[in-house]
Amino acid sequence: MSKLISIIIPALNEEKLLPVILEQLTESSLRKKYDFEIIVSDGGSTDRTIDIAKKYADKIVYKEENKEQNISQGRNAGAKVAEGEILVFLNCDTMIEKPHKFFETIINKFLPGNYLAMTCPVHVFPADSKLEDKIFLTFYNYYFWFLNIIGLGMGRGECHVMRKSVFDELNGYDEKLIAGEDFELFKRIRRKGKILFANKLTVFESPRRYRKYGHFRILFTWLSNSISVIFTKKSLSKTWEQVR
Repeated sequence: MSKLISIIIPALNEEKLLPVILEQLTESSLRKKYDFEIIVSDGGSTDRTIDIAKKYADKIVYKEENKEQNISQGRNAGAKVAEGEILVFLNCDTMIEKPHKFFETIINKFLPGNYLAMTCPVHVFPADSKLEDKIFLTFYNYYFWFLNIIGLGMGRGECHVMRKSVFDELNGYDEKLIAGEDFELFKRIRRKGKILFANKLTVFESPRRYRKYGHFRILFTWLSNSISVIFTKKSLSKTWEQVR
C-alpha cells in the first residue's frame, strides 16, 4: 500500500544517534495519525546501525558490496524504493522539535500550496547548544532563508522535503558531488518553482562536526563548496570525513 510521505534517512555507522530520530518517528500517536514510511539507506555500516534500523524502519536499502557510496547516492537509493508522494530527507544526527507540527505543516501548508520543496531552520540539540552555536546557526538560517527569497535556492541536508515528481524529474541529488549536493539540488528546484522555508519549524542537529572543526572552518568549507558548485558544478571537498 502506497504512503503519502516517505522519510529517507541515509546512515553510516550511526549506532549512537540513529535511535534518537527513529524512536521519535515511531512514537505510536505519530504513526497512527500520519501516513508515512521510514526508509534507512545504509552506506556500509560496520557497527550496530543495521540492527537498529531493522527494529524501527519499514525498509532498509543496502549499498552495493565493495563499492564506495557518498550521501547523494545513499539518498537517491532510498528514494528509489520510496512509495510516498512527498519525500522527506533527514540526516541521522537530527531530531524534529515538534513532530506533529512538522507533519501538519507538510499536509496543510506545503501540499496544498504552490511549493515544490520545503526546508526549515536548523539548530543544535538544546542540551548541547552553546552561545557560539546560537550565533552562527541563527546567521546560517537567515542566510539560507534569504537565498530562497532571492531565487537562488537553499536547503541544508539535515531536512529536505520535496515532491517525488520533482525529485524524479530532476534525477535527484548529483552523485558526483561529495559536498554541496543539498544546495545544488535546491538550486535546481528553485529554478522550476517555489520553496517553502518554514520558519516556525525547527530541526535539531548534533554539534559533533562543529566541535571537531569549529564554526569558522565549517562556514568557510560550506561557502567555498557552494561557490565551486555554482561556477564549476563540482565541490572542492574530495572526501567527507565521518565524525562520530
